Amino acid sequence: MSLVDRIGRRLKLRDLRILLTVVERGSMGKAAAELAISQPAVSKAITDLEHTFGLRLLDRSRGGIEPTAYGRALVARGRVIFDELKQGVDEIAFLADPSVGELHIGSTESIAAGLLPAVIERFTREQPRIHLDVAQADISKLHYRELRERSIDLMLGRIPTPFKEADLKAEVVYDDQVVVVAGRQSKWARMRKLKLADLVGERWILPPADTMHGSLTAELFRASSTELPRAPITTLSMHLCCRLAASAQFVTMLPTSILRFGNHGGSLKVLPIRLPAQPRPVAIVTLKNRALSPAAKLFIECVRRTAR
Repeated sequence: MSLVDRIGRRLKLRDLRILLTVVERGSMGKAAAELAISQPAVSKAITDLEHTFGLRLLDRSRGGIEPTAYGRALVARGRVIFDELKQGVDEIAFLADPSVGELHIGSTESIAAGLLPAVIERFTREQPRIHLDVAQADISKLHYRELRERSIDLMLGRIPTPFKEADLKAEVVYDDQVVVVAGRQSKWARMRKLKLADLVGERWILPPADTMHGSLTAELFRASSTELPRAPITTLSMHLCCRLAASAQFVTMLPTSILRFGNHGGSLKVLPIRLPAQPRPVAIVTLKNRALSPAAKLFIECVRRTAR
């Protein structure tokens, strides 16, 4: 009998689930508490797995439990197994009742402040019984970790160009250029002609320099032959940018989608400043070779229609 056949006959999904939980929690005691089973039962499941593979899967130390190289390989594949099993169960449930489902979405801050609410409003009208779980994600820092760990089904956000993630698929839905905005009651809103250099000494709200948005903003100033201003406020919060800019005390740069989809009561005005054109694609990002659930397919189609 081959190794694969032997392991296939002996391996239990329950034991694999226990291994994943132990690695995620870093402790057999914590895993036992989460799974509502005894600690000896957890220990036996790990021992059985190690006996089945003939390899040590976990290293035990005072600091907790860490997977060995063999354990990490099995955990990575185990996540895929349980994810595919969940997708299969979801698809069966959808076939039984197409109006029911669950979807986990990741969204960047700028999309959550603009396009995403418009998509959700339409989608929940059309599919009122599909539950949406939305998590905010910072692509530049987490580097699509949630997608790779399969804790979300898809991500909506601005992607870098070129897109170099070999294991991910990015479908561009629109190009989100940025504009300079200020409060409608501000002194700048009354001006008909402005250059970026005219506002260098004003109170700017800018994204942090170590983020993708920060580097893109710096590029816009450089391309305009203008020195990057010393901003009194740096933030990635689009909601904070909009609120402070509306106070007529600050200027900032915002993606056009926030002004197009966000409802700010006409409190913001785009200033007449011509910025260098740059590709700023917003995309639906998914994991390659992962079957999309029916709910995910419906949501992606809704994104396309709303973006159009």
